[in-house]
Amino acid sequence: MAQRHDDVPYWVLVSVLTSTFPLDQGLALALHRVALDLHKTGGGLGHVDHELAHGQVKNLKQEALVGTVGGPVFEATLDTERGAGLVRFILTRQGLELFDAREAATRRVPELLN
Repeated sequence: MAQRHDDVPYWVLVSVLTSTFPLDQGLALALHRVALDLHKTGGGLGHVDHELAHGQVKNLKQEALVGTVGGPVFEATLDTERGAGLVRFILTRQGLELFDAREAATRRVPELLN
């Protein structure tokens, strides 16, 4: 059975390339949700609104590989309580595979017990 999205540590889902401020787990997961939607739909721009951080996530439509971590690259411009900032990150292939497995598990047709 696939892991629930909430059970997966955020560092498995998102690999931060650069950030002008520290990310907490909640913001990293919010960025992941927006980026995952952009990746699935092929969209170019999404909006993130998490507690005191608000801004846009841009799909750079590029792939990156850093060591053994790779995937599509996104950039978020955010306004936070600390001021404006920028986060560039990768949706990890491992995180994408976990999400795909979870979606496949929810699409399965239940077996009839007759």
